[in-house]
Amino acid sequence: MELKAVILDWAGTMIDHGSLAPMDVFRRAFAEVGVEITEAEARVPMGLPKWRHIQAVLKQPRIAEAWEKRYGAPATDADVDRLHALFIPMTLTAVADHARLIEGAAGIAADLRGRGLKIGSTTGYDRPTMEALLPLSAAQGYLPDCVVTASDLPQGRPTPMMVYQCFIDLEVWPARAVVKVDDTAPGIAEGAAAGCWTVGVATTGSTFGLSAEASAALSPEAFIARRDAAAAELRKAGADYVVDSVRDLPPVLDEIGRRLAAGEHP
Repeated sequence: MELKAVILDWAGTMIDHGSLAPMDVFRRAFAEVGVEITEAEARVPMGLPKWRHIQAVLKQPRIAEAWEKRYGAPATDADVDRLHALFIPMTLTAVADHARLIEGAAGIAADLRGRGLKIGSTTGYDRPTMEALLPLSAAQGYLPDCVVTASDLPQGRPTPMMVYQCFIDLEVWPARAVVKVDDTAPGIAEGAAAGCWTVGVATTGSTFGLSAEASAALSPEAFIARRDAAAAELRKAGADYVVDSVRDLPPVLDEIGRRLAAGEHP
């Protein structure tokens, strides 16, 4: 058996080095309702659908306490709805500001095409956000064969539903003939739950959490420590492999191809 497809995440994997757009928006939305959150707190649930991401942030003990102090009662689903309604229009602007492809992403897309592989994608963003982002990505040389968003299905990550939809849209099976690539723990868990091979992206993603320029300014020791922490989180989530960036994917695909041909499963 040979590989048939690769399913790629978006922010932190193919675009927006450091996954910066959501962080700015989460912090602004919470500030709008009088509860300040840090970037580290906003990043904890990264990869989940945005409504669930907001809900998970509100459940963090410090933030839950701050919310109750501000409003006199614990946060409810209606409060999540209110924050989500603030988040969506802010996101449309933020993703455009951070829509630059990660270095090497367009080249990897071309490499996948050259291998005869189909390209799918899943994202924690909703459909309107992706409709705004897709033309910006296409203009830089990347447009996958299918895009499945968190708002398309009853549940998103860490369930396998979005990956299952990719199987249908791409007309590929079985799951072991597909590789899922992501920079977050929920995104890796999504691929593992679907039965795919999983590859974590450590240094361009949310856990590493820095722009390309800020990453380059780190000392070698600080870079390695930050990379190791990101890689450990991805492996804990179930990543079969971890690479620094999608540009490092080809040799991993070669190895997975050999293992698949030998009858191995993820």
